Amino acid sequence: MAIWVTSPEPAELRPNASEDDLQLVISAVYKHVLGNHHVMESQRLSSAESLLRNGDISVRGFVRAVAKSDLYSALYYESSSAYGFMENNCQNLLGRAPQDQSEIAAHTTICLERGYDGEIDAYIDSDEYWQSFGENTAPYLRGQQTEAGYKNVSFNRTLVIAGGNASNNPGKKALLTSDIGVNAGTKIKAPKKGGIGKTGVDGRFR
Repeated sequence: MAIWVTSPEPAELRPNASEDDLQLVISAVYKHVLGNHHVMESQRLSSAESLLRNGDISVRGFVRAVAKSDLYSALYYESSSAYGFMENNCQNLLGRAPQDQSEIAAHTTICLERGYDGEIDAYIDSDEYWQSFGENTAPYLRGQQTEAGYKNVSFNRTLVIAGGNASNNPGKKALLTSDIGVNAGTKIKAPKKGGIGKTGVDGRFR
């Protein structure tokens, strides 16, 4: 049985956008960056939303605010392993799975030397983020498509960490530790309860 994870049409905030357009982009950012987590009214970043509405920050600035929020930290940092945190950051902020062990190693160093905020900034300030989403497009899942300069194994790995369109992934353990560590291919397992299955476990760092 084939397993598909589809990407929505990119949500871009254009000049002179209506309130409906703005809400569409805000919803797209919450949905993708927070991994389908249902955001309650009390968890919304009303101040950052207002800044976006007034043009004081861009969509990229709003993504940064969401990724540095207490909610994101609780979902992906405090309750996850080191590898899990980085896997989620790659998916939520760049729309793909980690490429290889060298990328994980680089982000481990960033976490240790620059802390949580520095780790988040490393994704959002990267050339890859800019080339993929620019200043005013909400991040979206892109690793399930072939792109120049990226390994084909990224397709399988992205499907594994994405877990399907209706999945909700916060707090999970690292899924790709073993495969990335030995530079092995990643198999897509039959889904369980709408997910795609796990491939690895790792301890957390602090």
